[in-house]
Amino acid sequence: MASAQATAPPVVTAVRPHRSRTVPAWVWALPPVAALGLVFLYPLGLVVQESLAPGAYAEVLASASFRDALVTTVWLAVGATAGCLVLGFVLALIVAFVPFPGAKAVSRFIDVFLSFPSFLITLALLFVYGTVGMANGLWTGAAGADEGPFHFLTTPWGVLLAEITYFTPFVMRPLLAAFSQLDTAQLEVASSLGARPARIVRRVILPEVLPALAAGGSLVLVMCLNEFGIVLFTGAKGVTTLPMLVYSQAILESDYAAACVVAVVNVALSVGLYAVYRVVSRRAGA
Repeated sequence: MASAQATAPPVVTAVRPHRSRTVPAWVWALPPVAALGLVFLYPLGLVVQESLAPGAYAEVLASASFRDALVTTVWLAVGATAGCLVLGFVLALIVAFVPFPGAKAVSRFIDVFLSFPSFLITLALLFVYGTVGMANGLWTGAAGADEGPFHFLTTPWGVLLAEITYFTPFVMRPLLAAFSQLDTAQLEVASSLGARPARIVRRVILPEVLPALAAGGSLVLVMCLNEFGIVLFTGAKGVTTLPMLVYSQAILESDYAAACVVAVVNVALSVGLYAVYRVVSRRAGA
């Protein structure tokens, strides 16, 4: 009689879970934070430290040159922003809703225009409206006068014109993106009900693109507050903005404490407006 052989149950050995040695996330964040601190935060800290010289803030903030530069900076920035909003809105409407040959090429050129340096636009305006520019040359050639009548580029209005010319595409870009997302059915219904184009723009289009318009205006306002090249290249006499005051105090007068105070004030204004721009952009989806 065959004896049944009892089979022993298999021995199950406990397997320890393998612990993966992952690098903590904060370790990966150290190199970019260190690079940012070395390249940006450290020089900024030096500027703030230099501005804390005894009596520097009291002396600079109480000076007439600082007050004049602050007022000039603000009114130029606000005026240029208003001009860019009006001109950019009108031009964006034409490009988006008025069919004409080359509309797509114009839209693409706006993207390219955003990469142009500001001094290039100012230099082009000098060739056209400068003292020895084309407009004055045509005038003197036709009238036989010694000089032409166009001298506004060396005034605050010349700076304003140059800033509006340069920064208008920064308003048009978000507007064109917002126009492309409009529901055309609303425009067709409003037109079928007898609404005129001006009423359609005011009652239908403008409320829909108002966040994009505000986002573009906020960006232009921030950039105008920090614009240096346009003011420098126009050579406008008596037009001293905060960036120009930093330049004159640091480079021309070697008063680094005063220059750092003005720079800190300019940075504070810019950061505050940039925070507003980010909030508006987030709400606009830009």
